[in-house]
Amino acid sequence: MDIAIPLFDRFTALDAIGPYETLSRLPGARVTFLAAEPGPVQTDNRMLSIVAERALSDLTHPDILVVPGGIGTRAMMNDTQLVDWVRTAHETTQWTCSVCTGSLVLGAAGLLDGLEATTHWMAMDALASTGARPTGRRVVEQGKIITAAGVSSGIDMGLTLAAHIAGDKIAQAIQLGIEYDPQPPFDSGSPEKAPAEVVEICRGVEALIDAGQAVA
Repeated sequence: MDIAIPLFDRFTALDAIGPYETLSRLPGARVTFLAAEPGPVQTDNRMLSIVAERALSDLTHPDILVVPGGIGTRAMMNDTQLVDWVRTAHETTQWTCSVCTGSLVLGAAGLLDGLEATTHWMAMDALASTGARPTGRRVVEQGKIITAAGVSSGIDMGLTLAAHIAGDKIAQAIQLGIEYDPQPPFDSGSPEKAPAEVVEICRGVEALIDAGQAVA
Protein backbone atom coordinates (compact mmCIF):
# COMPACT_ATOMS: atom_id res chain seq x y z
CA MET A 1 0.00 0.00 0.00
CA ASP A 2 1.82 3.08 -1.27
CA ILE A 3 1.14 6.25 0.72
CA ALA A 4 2.48 9.42 -0.88
CA ILE A 5 3.06 12.66 1.03
CA PRO A 6 4.24 15.44 -1.31
CA LEU A 7 6.44 18.09 0.25
CA PHE A 8 7.01 21.62 -0.97
CA ASP A 9 8.84 24.71 0.20
CA ARG A 10 7.37 26.05 3.48
CA PHE A 11 5.08 23.14 4.35
CA THR A 12 4.07 22.66 8.01
CA ALA A 13 5.95 19.78 9.64
CA LEU A 14 3.12 18.29 11.72
CA ASP A 15 0.75 18.38 8.75
CA ALA A 16 2.98 15.74 7.15
CA ILE A 17 4.30 13.95 10.22
CA GLY A 18 0.93 13.50 11.96
CA PRO A 19 -0.49 11.35 9.15
CA TYR A 20 2.90 9.66 8.75
CA GLU A 21 2.93 8.56 12.39
CA THR A 22 -0.53 7.01 12.11
CA LEU A 23 -0.61 5.62 8.57
CA SER A 24 2.92 4.21 8.61
CA ARG A 25 1.77 1.79 11.31
CA LEU A 26 -0.84 0.16 9.07
CA PRO A 27 -0.03 -3.40 7.98
CA GLY A 28 1.63 -3.33 4.55
CA ALA A 29 2.00 0.46 4.51
CA ARG A 30 4.90 2.14 2.72
CA VAL A 31 5.06 5.89 3.18
CA THR A 32 7.09 7.94 0.70
CA PHE A 33 7.88 11.62 0.98
CA LEU A 34 8.02 13.18 -2.48
CA ALA A 35 8.95 16.56 -3.91
CA ALA A 36 9.55 18.15 -7.30
CA GLU A 37 13.10 16.83 -6.93
CA PRO A 38 14.53 14.46 -4.29
CA GLY A 39 16.32 16.13 -1.43
CA PRO A 40 15.70 18.19 1.72
CA VAL A 41 12.62 20.40 1.82
CA GLN A 42 12.31 23.20 4.37
CA THR A 43 9.32 23.73 6.61
CA ASP A 44 7.45 27.00 6.99
CA ASN A 45 9.67 28.41 9.74
CA ARG A 46 12.92 27.35 8.00
CA MET A 47 14.04 25.53 11.17
CA LEU A 48 13.55 21.98 9.91
CA SER A 49 14.07 20.08 6.68
CA ILE A 50 12.61 16.71 5.76
CA VAL A 51 14.21 14.66 3.00
CA ALA A 52 12.02 13.75 0.05
CA GLU A 53 13.31 10.36 -1.06
CA ARG A 54 11.76 10.47 -4.51
CA ALA A 55 10.49 12.90 -7.13
CA LEU A 56 6.79 13.34 -7.87
CA SER A 57 7.32 11.70 -11.25
CA ASP A 58 8.63 8.55 -9.55
CA LEU A 59 5.29 7.72 -7.93
CA THR A 60 2.34 8.79 -10.05
CA HIS A 61 -0.25 6.27 -8.83
CA PRO A 62 -0.15 6.00 -5.02
CA ASP A 63 -2.91 4.14 -3.21
CA ILE A 64 -3.23 6.96 -0.69
CA LEU A 65 -2.35 10.62 -1.20
CA VAL A 66 -1.95 13.04 1.71
CA VAL A 67 -1.26 16.70 0.91
CA PRO A 68 0.04 18.69 3.90
CA GLY A 69 -0.54 22.39 4.38
CA GLY A 70 1.61 25.33 5.32
CA ILE A 71 2.43 28.84 4.20
CA GLY A 72 3.71 27.43 0.92
CA THR A 73 0.34 26.13 -0.23
CA ARG A 74 -0.66 29.54 -1.57
CA ALA A 75 2.17 29.40 -4.08
CA MET A 76 1.53 25.71 -4.73
CA MET A 77 -2.02 26.46 -5.85
CA ASN A 78 -0.38 27.91 -8.96
CA ASP A 79 2.35 25.30 -9.27
CA THR A 80 1.40 23.38 -12.40
CA GLN A 81 3.69 20.46 -11.66
CA LEU A 82 2.25 19.72 -8.22
CA VAL A 83 -1.38 20.47 -9.11
CA ASP A 84 -1.23 18.30 -12.24
CA TRP A 85 0.41 15.50 -10.27
CA VAL A 86 -2.29 15.64 -7.59
CA ARG A 87 -5.03 15.62 -10.23
CA THR A 88 -3.51 12.60 -12.01
CA ALA A 89 -2.80 10.70 -8.79
CA HIS A 90 -6.38 11.23 -7.61
CA GLU A 91 -7.71 9.39 -10.65
CA THR A 92 -6.45 6.07 -9.27
CA THR A 93 -6.09 6.61 -5.51
CA GLN A 94 -8.14 4.68 -3.02
CA TRP A 95 -8.08 7.74 -0.76
CA THR A 96 -7.12 11.37 -1.40
CA CYS A 97 -6.53 13.43 1.73
CA SER A 98 -5.30 16.78 2.93
CA VAL A 99 -4.34 18.44 6.19
CA CYS A 100 -4.82 22.11 6.99
CA THR A 101 -4.30 24.29 3.89
CA GLY A 102 -3.35 21.23 1.85
CA SER A 103 -7.01 21.30 0.86
CA LEU A 104 -6.26 24.45 -1.16
CA VAL A 105 -4.07 22.34 -3.42
CA LEU A 106 -6.84 19.76 -3.80
CA GLY A 107 -9.16 22.62 -4.64
CA ALA A 108 -6.75 24.07 -7.17
CA ALA A 109 -6.70 20.65 -8.84
CA GLY A 110 -10.49 20.83 -9.20
CA LEU A 111 -11.13 17.97 -6.79
CA LEU A 112 -13.37 19.82 -4.33
CA ASP A 113 -15.92 21.45 -6.63
CA GLY A 114 -19.26 21.41 -4.80
CA LEU A 115 -17.90 19.23 -1.98
CA GLU A 116 -17.76 19.98 1.70
CA ALA A 117 -14.19 20.39 2.87
CA THR A 118 -12.23 21.89 5.70
CA THR A 119 -8.93 23.69 6.22
CA HIS A 120 -7.26 25.97 8.74
CA TRP A 121 -9.81 28.36 10.20
CA MET A 122 -8.01 31.38 8.72
CA ALA A 123 -8.10 29.93 5.19
CA MET A 124 -11.82 29.28 4.79
CA ASP A 125 -12.31 32.07 2.24
CA ALA A 126 -9.40 30.79 0.16
CA LEU A 127 -10.92 27.31 0.27
CA ALA A 128 -14.29 28.65 -0.88
CA SER A 129 -12.60 30.32 -3.85
CA THR A 130 -11.70 26.86 -5.20
CA GLY A 131 -15.35 25.81 -5.44
CA ALA A 132 -15.47 23.87 -2.18
CA ARG A 133 -18.09 24.32 0.52
CA PRO A 134 -16.08 25.12 3.66
CA THR A 135 -17.08 23.66 6.99
CA GLY A 136 -15.51 23.96 10.40
CA ARG A 137 -15.64 20.24 11.15
CA ARG A 138 -12.32 18.74 12.18
CA VAL A 139 -12.37 15.86 9.69
CA VAL A 140 -14.62 15.88 6.62
CA GLU A 141 -15.28 12.80 4.47
CA GLN A 142 -16.67 13.15 0.94
CA GLY A 143 -16.42 9.85 -0.86
CA LYS A 144 -12.76 8.95 -1.12
CA ILE A 145 -11.67 12.49 -0.27
CA ILE A 146 -10.92 13.28 3.37
CA THR A 147 -9.89 16.78 4.45
CA ALA A 148 -8.68 17.72 7.92
CA ALA A 149 -8.64 21.12 9.60
CA GLY A 150 -5.56 22.79 11.05
CA VAL A 151 -2.24 21.03 11.77
CA SER A 152 -2.97 18.67 14.71
CA SER A 153 -6.14 17.37 13.05
CA GLY A 154 -3.95 15.40 10.66
CA ILE A 155 -3.56 12.82 13.43
CA ASP A 156 -7.35 12.53 13.69
CA MET A 157 -7.58 12.18 9.92
CA GLY A 158 -4.93 9.47 9.94
CA LEU A 159 -6.78 7.49 12.58
CA THR A 160 -10.07 7.93 10.73
CA LEU A 161 -8.47 6.60 7.57
CA ALA A 162 -6.76 3.77 9.45
CA ALA A 163 -10.16 2.63 10.73
CA HIS A 164 -11.57 2.58 7.20
CA ILE A 165 -8.63 0.54 5.94
CA ALA A 166 -7.88 -1.85 8.80
CA GLY A 167 -10.85 -1.59 11.17
CA ASP A 168 -11.52 0.17 14.44
CA LYS A 169 -9.41 -2.15 16.60
CA ILE A 170 -6.25 -1.57 14.57
CA ALA A 171 -6.91 2.17 14.50
CA GLN A 172 -7.37 2.16 18.27
CA ALA A 173 -4.16 0.16 18.66
CA ILE A 174 -2.34 2.77 16.58
CA GLN A 175 -3.80 5.53 18.75
CA LEU A 176 -2.67 3.71 21.88
CA GLY A 177 0.74 2.98 20.39
CA ILE A 178 1.45 6.66 19.83
CA GLU A 179 -0.29 7.47 23.13
CA TYR A 180 -2.53 10.01 21.45
CA ASP A 181 -4.57 11.13 24.47
CA PRO A 182 -4.82 14.91 24.12
CA GLN A 183 -5.16 16.85 27.34
CA PRO A 184 -4.12 20.39 26.35
CA PRO A 185 -3.44 22.91 29.12
CA PHE A 186 -5.77 25.44 27.46
CA ASP A 187 -9.16 25.19 25.77
CA SER A 188 -8.23 27.60 22.98
CA GLY A 189 -7.82 25.30 20.00
CA SER A 190 -10.49 26.95 17.85
CA PRO A 191 -11.51 30.56 17.22
CA GLU A 192 -14.85 29.84 18.89
CA LYS A 193 -13.14 28.80 22.11
CA ALA A 194 -10.11 31.07 22.26
CA PRO A 195 -10.28 34.50 23.91
CA ALA A 196 -10.80 37.33 21.43
CA GLU A 197 -7.36 38.80 22.10
CA VAL A 198 -5.74 35.44 21.32
CA VAL A 199 -7.62 35.22 18.03
CA GLU A 200 -6.35 38.69 17.14
CA ILE A 201 -2.77 37.68 17.91
CA CYS A 202 -3.09 34.82 15.42
CA ARG A 203 -4.65 37.07 12.81
CA GLY A 204 -1.86 39.59 13.27
CA VAL A 205 0.81 36.94 12.76
CA GLU A 206 -0.97 35.74 9.61
CA ALA A 207 -1.11 39.30 8.27
CA LEU A 208 2.64 39.68 8.79
CA ILE A 209 3.26 36.40 6.97
CA ASP A 210 1.05 37.47 4.06
CA ALA A 211 2.84 40.80 3.85
CA GLY A 212 6.19 39.05 3.78
CA GLN A 213 5.03 36.77 0.98
CA ALA A 214 3.82 39.75 -1.03
CA VAL A 215 7.22 41.41 -0.73
CA ALA A 216 9.00 38.17 -1.64
